[in-house]
Amino acid sequence: MLRLFSIIFSVLIAVSVFPQKKEISQARSDIKKRSNLEQAEKSMRELLKDSANKGNVKIYETLAEAIKAQYEVANEKLYLKEPFDTASFFTTVHKMFLAYEQLDSIDMQPDKKGRVKLKYRKKNAEFLNKYRPNLYNGGVYFVRKNNFASAYSLMDAYLDCRRQPLFAGYSEAKDSYKSAAYWTVFCGHKLSSPDSLLKYSELALTDKKYRKRTIGYMSNAYLQKKDTLGYVKMLRLGFAENKNSKFFFTRLMDYYTSVNQLDSAMSIVDSALESDGNNTLFLFAKSNLSLNMGKYEDCISISDSLIARNDTLPDVYLNAGVSCLNLALALESDVANKKKNSKKILDCYKRALPYMEKYREMAPDDKERWAKSLYNIYLKLNMGRKFEEISGVLRKMRK
Repeated sequence: MLRLFSIIFSVLIAVSVFPQKKEISQARSDIKKRSNLEQAEKSMRELLKDSANKGNVKIYETLAEAIKAQYEVANEKLYLKEPFDTASFFTTVHKMFLAYEQLDSIDMQPDKKGRVKLKYRKKNAEFLNKYRPNLYNGGVYFVRKNNFASAYSLMDAYLDCRRQPLFAGYSEAKDSYKSAAYWTVFCGHKLSSPDSLLKYSELALTDKKYRKRTIGYMSNAYLQKKDTLGYVKMLRLGFAENKNSKFFFTRLMDYYTSVNQLDSAMSIVDSALESDGNNTLFLFAKSNLSLNMGKYEDCISISDSLIARNDTLPDVYLNAGVSCLNLALALESDVANKKKNSKKILDCYKRALPYMEKYREMAPDDKERWAKSLYNIYLKLNMGRKFEEISGVLRKMRK
């Protein structure tokens, strides 16, 4: 009975192995003739879907050779300046590298005695290394075509060669690695894939040409991942290296004001002004912060300097006007000294008047921000005709 079982088992093995050998033989014949190469590739991939074939090095070798033959056919057309599909050419390059890397991983598996005998690596590495730049070139090609998914795949494959044992004896120019890393960051940004973007970001940061952009893209990636620490860290790094960058400055200001860390925001503004003391954006930000921090005289002083330089910014007048009114309110709240401070209070309203009237002139539709303020100013200064007019504006707003 045992002998009969062994015979049946042997027959089953033979039945399963025979078609496999036939397919490999057919594929090799097609590769030699440079015909049906896509079918040869497809048949090998089908064989590898069977878990029983996962360790069969002949299948991996044949698959790699089928794709290599496709590449060589396309490369020959390129050399002869014959028409060819550029996108397909670079896709084939990518497939070829993946196939040979798979073959190498099987080739380096130890035998039953734990020995590793590399049969294919030296020849394959020597062949492939000549074409590594084509992975990079393909990535650049797809970037130009706005095919960012394919561009990322090729740049990723190009960079991944560094860790592949297959290429242990070879190296590429470091500048090419840096540039490829930047393009993965760029593509990751375009694909809204923060993890892809960050994969090679540290290497991308070493590329001086694209460092500023890389930091900006990294900050966006951390924001997408809701990693606030990473987001702020990258913004601060970008700002430290690019003090005049609106991108880093405005985002830092937005963050610190949103979490009410006004002292931190002010330190950013002061640092920016050390770099460019006449920058309108920086000065306006300091005007806003001074107002929010209750530094009203500072706000008025900064606003006046901005107006002297550029009198077309409505919010600068608003900041100064509100600061004057807040100074008046602070004096009025001091009940014990209100009478004593009556002249100072009146002076504050007089200071506020030209700022608020100018803001109304420049932003007539923003009634919510000037109507009530002007009502109080006209009331305190006993400006009857203007008071009646502004009262009418307020009545219409309430309807």
